[in-house]
Amino acid sequence: MLKSTLLKATQAGGKVLQQYFNGSFQISSKSSVNDLVTEADKNAETAIFSAIRENFPQHFILSEESGELSTDSNVKWIIDPLDGTVNFAHGIPICCTSIGVEQDGEMVMGAVYNPFMNEFFFAEKGKGATLNDKPIRISAKEDLNKACLVTGFPYTWEDSENNPITIFEHFVKKGQPVRRLGSAAIDLCWVACGRFDGFYEHSLNAWDAAAGFLIVEEAGGKVTDFSGKRYSPYQRTLIATNGLIHQSLVDVVNGKR
Repeated sequence: MLKSTLLKATQAGGKVLQQYFNGSFQISSKSSVNDLVTEADKNAETAIFSAIRENFPQHFILSEESGELSTDSNVKWIIDPLDGTVNFAHGIPICCTSIGVEQDGEMVMGAVYNPFMNEFFFAEKGKGATLNDKPIRISAKEDLNKACLVTGFPYTWEDSENNPITIFEHFVKKGQPVRRLGSAAIDLCWVACGRFDGFYEHSLNAWDAAAGFLIVEEAGGKVTDFSGKRYSPYQRTLIATNGLIHQSLVDVVNGKR
């Protein structure tokens, strides 16, 4: 029932995104002028909540738009109804619905659905990861210098040592491919299926990565915070790789290479 509800809720969110994409909808800003929220975010969230509440009315929910809907349940749904809102608002089809399910403090399931590319990623703890029901695995790249990486930039940050631009510059000056897609959930899924060898980002919220980090791990990858410690969705920094280049990427992020 938990898995079927997760799949149903994720599909419901994606369906709403399809209905609004390239149409007319209201857009407003949150923390900064480019930190956007649209009607699609809110209505996708409503559809997701409805699918969950139908079977699990007492479960804890943490969602980007509504915040915490707290209960004493040992199951928490961590929801980003629209990850990649800026892309969505500009008609760029790199965006998705992302939902992670945490039970007794451990992520046990995750689903990420990009309806515009018809890509549905899913993972269950201990059972592997899939893309459209087919098993996926991380890449086999062993040399960070030959890796294809992806990153994201926060809307605001303090100009400190090893900030996002400093690290990005390190790679770009070497002519290394580093992409910026605008959706952390998709970034993680594309590491999981081997399109990217590694991903790093400085400032994430739980809903950005709750599903994606489990998908990477279940595809055979490694996910930590910037210090190299095991990742939790309640941490702000994240490095996800195929495992083979992980320590090298941790070293670069921390200014040791």
